Amino acid sequence: MVEAFLAEGMSVALSDLDPTRLDAQVERLSAVAGDRVSGVVCDVADPDAVAALADAAWDRHGAVHLLCNNAGVGPAGPMLATTPSEWRWTVEVNLLGVAHCVTTFVPLMVESGEPAHVVNVASQAGLMTTPFLGMYAATKHAVVGLSEALYRELEPTAVGVSCLCPELVSTGIFDVARVRPDWVEVDDHSAETQGLLGEILGDRGIGTDVVAERVVEAVRSDRFWVFTHEVTPEVAARRFADIAAGRNPEPGGTLD
Repeated sequence: MVEAFLAEGMSVALSDLDPTRLDAQVERLSAVAGDRVSGVVCDVADPDAVAALADAAWDRHGAVHLLCNNAGVGPAGPMLATTPSEWRWTVEVNLLGVAHCVTTFVPLMVESGEPAHVVNVASQAGLMTTPFLGMYAATKHAVVGLSEALYRELEPTAVGVSCLCPELVSTGIFDVARVRPDWVEVDDHSAETQGLLGEILGDRGIGTDVVAERVVEAVRSDRFWVFTHEVTPEVAARRFADIAAGRNPEPGGTLD
């Protein structure tokens, strides 16, 4: 999404937990956009780190008009094989990371009185469920709920909200071993499932440029729901039809 934001003339403050990856991205983008690009190492699970990120963004760029909460991890595996530490880590990154950024950045954005926008990245898994992604789906459902509530609360202000619910996108979301802290314990069954999901994503995932186009369009039109695949609202509609009718969830025991 960064390239799309820069193409719109924005300045961008990037954040990443991995300083090496962050430096590489800042260097690559600065070669094209110059000093419109900055980078700050940040663990969104840490509210103090998020506060430091906000300070750095305002100090460097003078204002924040678009907040994109994109950090996330995609742990997978049988529900009965999940561990307490895995749950804690997933919730801290996927849900509390969004909450920390919202409660830190958005009050300042509202206070400025200038038009601004928040993009919270949820997932199609925030509107439906699938076997072996219980933790991920739980946190993404929470992000959808947070985003809807935030949208309603910010209606009287100049700050809009969008909730991005992508399906399969070619990212490293399931490459959790790269970013998973040492204190997180993982069952062997979960590791096996993780590899399978990575293969599916590589085979079927769409490009991130498509997602970026949808996000820019949504911000321009002040649209809340942002989908990358036509199947997403269809799946959500079937699910809520089942809920309204009191039907049990559709059975399904495979990832494909």
